[in-house]
Amino acid sequence: MITPRRQFLSARLRWLHDSEAAPGIVLLIAAAAAMIAANTALEPAYHALLHHPLAWNPVARLTTLHLWINDGLMAVFFFVVGLEIKREVLGGVLANPATRRMPVIAAAAGMAAPAAIYLLIAGNVSGLARGWAIPAATDIAFAMGVVALLGSRVPPSLRLFLLTVAIVDDLGAVAIIALAYTTGIDLAWLGAAGAILGAMLLLARLRIEPAAPFVVLGVALWLAVLHSGVHATVAGVLAAFAIPLRPGRRHHDSLLLRMEHHLVPWNGFVVVPLFGFANAGVVLGGASLLAPLPLGIALGLVLGKQAGIFASLALAERLGIARRPQAAGWLQLWGIALLCGIGFTMSLFIAALAFPADPALIEEAKLGVFAGSLVSALLGYAVLRFARPAPP
Repeated sequence: MITPRRQFLSARLRWLHDSEAAPGIVLLIAAAAAMIAANTALEPAYHALLHHPLAWNPVARLTTLHLWINDGLMAVFFFVVGLEIKREVLGGVLANPATRRMPVIAAAAGMAAPAAIYLLIAGNVSGLARGWAIPAATDIAFAMGVVALLGSRVPPSLRLFLLTVAIVDDLGAVAIIALAYTTGIDLAWLGAAGAILGAMLLLARLRIEPAAPFVVLGVALWLAVLHSGVHATVAGVLAAFAIPLRPGRRHHDSLLLRMEHHLVPWNGFVVVPLFGFANAGVVLGGASLLAPLPLGIALGLVLGKQAGIFASLALAERLGIARRPQAAGWLQLWGIALLCGIGFTMSLFIAALAFPADPALIEEAKLGVFAGSLVSALLGYAVLRFARPAPP
């Protein structure tokens, strides 16, 4: 017999699995747990868990749990991002030039403006220019979570627009990681990575559908990229681009769609929360938000994102280059532009790459990311909560 309590728990679990807001909520809980651990008596245990050398380590470069999460587990995150990008480019909203024009313009402007504001504030301080890309990214889990909480107040066209901008934004972030934060290239390992990727592309060309060969080669690709000097997470995106997609076939007939279907829940409820827990533990009171680094990041996220995206939308429509989403008013578009300033996951990830040898600067960067993301989320929610829908 099913008790009322079990029925209640079952209903909550179904909601957690199906709700767009759920991944953002789980990530928020993980980040809050990290903040509590870093600012209480739990701090020594929290630090030891993440940064003490592991007793057994099959990969010499990954000596701590923190490195396994950031360089290993996050490759799965980027693999899922790559699957989503490929699906959208081949058969989704990015397949139609007319449909993708506005999101691409908005995403590009939404990455350039925060970087410009950051460099204006912190770029002249010695060693801080490397952090220019930290406020350029958007956290899709948090942003879509806020939109889900608003329900029908956000029209479907705006949800699709936000999702598309975030996908293009992710692609830009991957390019930045590969080009701007790669040092000390090992040509032998890079050549091995190229050969493995070529083998994966050949399998796709031969229409090989079982997942096992791609999984084995994908792990080998990750190991080769890890040792090449290029950040290991780039291997996730490269591997995803090699997974075959047969446009027009049923869901279970395409390997890419099957993989995406199975991995998205793990990505949202395991990979990203673990990353948040491992990286969100900033010590409050240790740095001032008015210092150049956190201030540049916070203002880049809050001011740069909204200015770049909203201005590009208005200019593109005025010039006739592209049109804004249907049934979306300008106030609603401003709200979406504000939500794009939630940079959390990707911003924290890039901060660790920008200042790998300076934990103090990483702590300052975390403070700026938290402040900018929180203000962007609250302002975006408020604007969308009270914005009237566009007239039909």
